[in-house]
Amino acid sequence: MYRNINKDKWSGEDPDYRFSLANERTFLAWVRTAIALLATVVVLDQVALHTADSRVLRILCLLCATTACLVAGACYFRWRKNELAMRLAQSLPNDFLQPLLSISIFAIAVTLTLFVAR
Repeated sequence: MYRNINKDKWSGEDPDYRFSLANERTFLAWVRTAIALLATVVVLDQVALHTADSRVLRILCLLCATTACLVAGACYFRWRKNELAMRLAQSLPNDFLQPLLSISIFAIAVTLTLFVAR
């Protein structure tokens, strides 16, 4: 059994430490993705300063920043659900982060392509 002061929070058996560390690395990858999206906001904002029509770039900044906030906020809960599922020998739960990130990056890429091509 996992020995913790708050046994309600973490119940079940200790998973193999390799799986826990892999889960932690995945969490850190999501955090890096959120940071990369925020860096994209800074770059797009600077480009928008030197562009005649900056509305499209400002909208992309907003989309990137919103996606970064959602990813950064949700990745902890994803890590926690996965850790608990491993402890209870259950299937790993599905979440919305992958579709959210895929759709957001697709929308950003298409919009930037159209913006640059005009």
